[in-house]
Formats: sequence, structure tokens, C-alpha cells
Amino acid sequence: MRRQLYDSEHEAFRQSVRRFLDKEVVPHLHEWETAGIVPREVFAAAGAAGFLGMAVPEEHGGGGVDDFRFNAVLGEEVQHCGAAAAGLGITLHNDICLPYFLAYATKEQRERWLPGIASGELITAIAMTEPGIGSDLAGMSTTALRDGDDFVVNGSKTFITNGINADLVITAVKTDPSQRHAGMSLLVLERGMAGFERGRNLDKLGQHAQDTAELFFHDVRVPAGNLLGELGQGFRHLVANLPQERLSIAVAGVAASAAALGWTLGYVKERKAFGQPVGSFQNTRFKLAEISTEVDVAQAYVDACVLALNAGELTPEDAAKAKWWCTELQGRVTDMCLQLHGGYGYMNEYPIARAYADARITRIYGGTTEIMKEVIGRGLGL
Repeated sequence: MRRQLYDSEHEAFRQSVRRFLDKEVVPHLHEWETAGIVPREVFAAAGAAGFLGMAVPEEHGGGGVDDFRFNAVLGEEVQHCGAAAAGLGITLHNDICLPYFLAYATKEQRERWLPGIASGELITAIAMTEPGIGSDLAGMSTTALRDGDDFVVNGSKTFITNGINADLVITAVKTDPSQRHAGMSLLVLERGMAGFERGRNLDKLGQHAQDTAELFFHDVRVPAGNLLGELGQGFRHLVANLPQERLSIAVAGVAASAAALGWTLGYVKERKAFGQPVGSFQNTRFKLAEISTEVDVAQAYVDACVLALNAGELTPEDAAKAKWWCTELQGRVTDMCLQLHGGYGYMNEYPIARAYADARITRIYGGTTEIMKEVIGRGLGL
């Protein structure tokens, strides 16, 4: 069934993204997986090609097009070429971090930061999670206390995507430690600030090419001019962007499922067992028929969510539905597709092995499946 989401300009953009990934990313995947990080030059190359900051106004060096369908195309192509970990930093930069700058930055901040964000010179990250608090963001202990023209930041964050590469880190802090949600604000911490230290590039189950780090703040003096949005409104700002963040993850989840299906179809048509192609067995046909159906159904819902986001109508509940369903689907699909590859599926030289390991985190980051169900349940008045 032909998708109705994209126009010819989006498909032309897709071809450009595909050529870029084939040239600049795919040949280096093994090297980056081993190194545990993508070189900063990849962001600069993506910026030069027009794949960063598509929604940044033209006067600040961006594409000037606020249409999430371009983000979705980029996210899909990253999954289709098997570069989930290597591409995660770029999708985080575009889909999750940039909207905060566009929505809340002052004129001075926009002039200072947006050109670098669009060019890839300034790599972004967002730091919310702390050791020990999990999904309870209001329980964070990182503080930012006003001292003259500065905030003095103390605390730590963990599991921060782009944590090693990032130049600008949108950091959730307590500017009023006596409050929970009402005491949170967003500060942009910049590379090179005294007392801002990066810990380990964390050793993870999957997503090996993605730098994920611990961040430490020891009396970091951050100019008050780096406050992003309103003082004490950090939690509200975070919640406002969660639907797009979760939709971005859902887009990747269903695209990863479609990619796994494609790789597996190719494999079972060629691989023989008991003198016939593996794909000729009824169990294989039935399993792949189930996967194909589930992917198509999920894709239809995600496409509707993308259009709703563009129209300013995507609700937190609908985004939560997309996020948990598509990431759980991703887990089921990559597991079954690996099974259909047999022993070869367990070998890292096959993309399904990497996709299987990379898929596990998607049910956790951006809000766990359980939190998504809580969001939906509360929306039902329960």
C-alpha cells in the first residue's frame, strides 16, 4: 500500500540522505562501533549537506522549513541502512534538542547558537536523567543557584546521548531545590566551562557507535544569559516537547522493523535447509506475514501522528501510544528476524545482530513502556 505521507520533495530529500549515508556513514560503521563514538566531522558533513537544522530559519543558516516529515525521512533512512547507533546523535540533535532552542531561545541566544547547530559546528545534547532517579525527573538533585550574574551548578547526569561530543547541553536543574516540578529550569552548559567534566563513554549492550556519557558539574558558573526559557518552567518546557521526542523514537522503531523484515526476506530466499529455501517453510511464511502486517499497521498510525504533529495537534497520549507500540514491535520483530537467520543472525557481520542489540534500549529511553501506559491511562481519566 502506497504511503500518503510524503510529497515529491520529501522523496527527493530521501534520495539525497541515502546517498549521504552510503558515502559518509555505512563504510565506517564497524570502525565507529569499535571506537564507541562517531567523529565530530560527521555532524559537520551532515550540516553542509543540509541534513541538520532543517527547521532553523534561513537567516540563522538553516533550511527554514518546519516540516517534521523531513526529520522522519532522515530517521527512516538511518534505520534502513543499519546505522541506528551512528545516526542517533543526528536525530537527537534535530528532533529532540533543536525544538528547545527554536521555542525558548532569546534573540541573542538564537544568533549565538542556531548557526552552529545548523552547520554541525555545535553539537547538542539534553541532560535530564540522574543516577538513582530514573523516570522521576522532579526528584533530581542537580542544583543551579543564582550568584550575581551567574548560576552555580552542582550535580551529575548519566546516560546522556551525545555526551562526549556535545558542545551545548540543555541541562535540567533545580533553581529552587525546595520545590519539585515548580523548581526546575533549563540551563545551557557549554563545552569548556570550568568545572564541567565528562565521565566515561558508557559501555552499553547496544548502540555502540553512539557516545553515551556521564556528566559532572562542580561549581560550574553558567551565565544567567544561558537560561533557556523561563525560570522555574523547566518541567513545563520538557513536557511540551515530549510528544515530538516520542514520535521520533516511534518513527525509528517502525523503520527499524521494516529494515529487519527486508534483510530477513532476502536471507530466507537464499538460505537453504533440507534442500529448500528457508522461506519456503510454512512457519517462515507465517512469521514474516505477521511481521509485514504489523509493520504496515504501525506505519499507518505513525504517519497519522506525523501529520498531527505538523498541524500542532499531536497529543501526549497519542505520542505515547506510538512510542510504546512501535518500540515493542521493534523488539519483537528484531528477535524473530534474528531467529529466522539461525546461527548467522548471532554474528555481528549481519546487520540483524546489531539491530537486535540496538533495539533493546528503545523501550526504555524517551520514557519506558510502563510510563507510556501511565500517560495513556491518565488521559483516559483513570
